[in-house]
Amino acid sequence: MPLEVEQKPKVMIAARERGPGPGRYRLPSTIGSEAHDCTKQMQPAYSFGRLEGRVHFKDWSPGPAYHVDPRMTRTGMDGTPEYSMLARQKDLNTFKVPSPGLYSPEKVHPQGERHAPQYSISARTKMRRIDQNPAPNKYTLPPIIGNKQPNKMAAPVYVMTSRREIGSYLEDLCKTPGPGRYNATHPNTNKNMAPLYSMRSRSYPPGDTTKKPGPGAHTPEKVVISRPQAPKYSLGIRHSEFICPFVSEG
Repeated sequence: MPLEVEQKPKVMIAARERGPGPGRYRLPSTIGSEAHDCTKQMQPAYSFGRLEGRVHFKDWSPGPAYHVDPRMTRTGMDGTPEYSMLARQKDLNTFKVPSPGLYSPEKVHPQGERHAPQYSISARTKMRRIDQNPAPNKYTLPPIIGNKQPNKMAAPVYVMTSRREIGSYLEDLCKTPGPGRYNATHPNTNKNMAPLYSMRSRSYPPGDTTKKPGPGAHTPEKVVISRPQAPKYSLGIRHSEFICPFVSEG
């Protein structure tokens, strides 16, 4: 007889279905009267009416924009007395007697003495004859220093000319170049060569140039080859991913 294996029924878990969340659905609104949710009860909505032109107004008199004096009666203004306050009057300026410091007795000429003559220069009269001749400062006279004045006796003038090469010690009769015109020959060309010295770079003794790690670069606590290793534990999943977490109030 073939062996029958009992199969357990497969438990359906809703969390396995990775469907869209609540935010993916667009539910009808529960506010207002347009496109209201049919499954919800709609509350009454009120609105204000609008004014249909001016057909309901029969009085076209002006409004309270016109200011009517409250003292105005049907027979005219009432007899309430009115008073006004004038401006303050200016004080009457009395005659002010000058003090002694305002007088200058030193400017008063003594009586009985003769006055010195006084003269003043008046302005230029308009009847003065217009002279078209130029003034003296308009002329430019020739200088009297040197030999440029034809009608004046001038002192002798001497001039120093430049130095002449003909007949002087600067005259080169042989037309030969001087010592500075020749290029000097290096002494090593026709004489014994002097020793030459040069400085070499610093030499280092042969050795190992690799970098050695210091004591701080080693981690001896991680070495487990020569000593027993402590046990290591890891935290796994203790519950199913479909279990809803417990959230307490508080």
